[in-house]
Amino acid sequence: MSGIRAGTRTTVISAPRAMAGPVTLAIDTMSGDHGHTVAVDAALRALAEFPELHLILVGNESSLRKALRAHRHSDDPRLLIQAAADVVGMDEPLSKAVRKKDSSMRVAISLVREKRAQAAVSAGNTGALMAIARGVLKTLPGIDRPALITPLPTVNGVTHVLDLGANAGCTAEQLVQFAVMGSALVSALHGIERPRVALLNIGEEEIKGNDIIKSASAMLADSSLNYTGYIEADGIFLHPVDVVVCDGFVGNVALKAGEGVAKLIAHFMREEFTRTLPAKLVGLIAQGVLRTLASRMDPRRYNGASLLGLQRSVIKSHGSADATAFANAIKVAVQEVEKDVPARISGLLGSALPASQAAALK
Repeated sequence: MSGIRAGTRTTVISAPRAMAGPVTLAIDTMSGDHGHTVAVDAALRALAEFPELHLILVGNESSLRKALRAHRHSDDPRLLIQAAADVVGMDEPLSKAVRKKDSSMRVAISLVREKRAQAAVSAGNTGALMAIARGVLKTLPGIDRPALITPLPTVNGVTHVLDLGANAGCTAEQLVQFAVMGSALVSALHGIERPRVALLNIGEEEIKGNDIIKSASAMLADSSLNYTGYIEADGIFLHPVDVVVCDGFVGNVALKAGEGVAKLIAHFMREEFTRTLPAKLVGLIAQGVLRTLASRMDPRRYNGASLLGLQRSVIKSHGSADATAFANAIKVAVQEVEKDVPARISGLLGSALPASQAAALK
């Protein structure tokens, strides 16, 4: 399985974006760097975009009511408040975070378990979110661990990468499970019948990679997924693939490196367009193009990482997200609920896994 297979095509199925019916989400408003200030603003933006959306804001009741009054939404029938007295800190030890029974994060996830909400959104501590969500909601049969997935911009549109930090180390079998989950998500949200799946590696040749990567590649080749082979880190942004699979350590490093390069390019461009008077004039002429470029690369557009593999949907927003970015995370949750992504993953597991893994589901 070396490199990207030539001649592999993707069939696109049209999918309407309008909401099929009411959706209720639980929003953890206390976690993250900015707390309820950003969460309330984002929630109101999401309500304006989706008329059939209902939100349960979880957090300090008096602070939330005060914020809603300031926005003149204190009597909005689509907004409910669920009190939570505690919060999980961004740098809080996992052992302490999971013991907080009345944290806004745990209460929001519990609302999903109780079926008062269909999905939860949080900007909190990633490790705590995974541990609490896994403990409260449980994983789907056949899934060992949840994985974080998010879209990244590419020359071909977007690709989806998982895992992005939920699992620092993985077995070959878990990487295959990630591939199934990523394929189900992309197929559900983007209408791609057979998403192209690649395995992140240090080279595209078959001899490259450690034993875990090689074993995962053999299993993927034996599955019914549209596996295209190995891909290197630069290929995430350049090659035509829909799902890139890796462990959480590698995925998080690749994500942060990509974000750093984007910021470096922006910094260099600002420097060059202000260095001399002619450069400033060129910059003025190119303002429209630069604004479009900034919009296409704006990380806020891609905020909202899905914690796949759970029996219900949980979305992780970036901890430092502003209202625009957080609203996009809420939008991701709406889409996952509408497309019933956990059910799609469960359905694909039995048919896509290699025979050795599929037998374990029976």
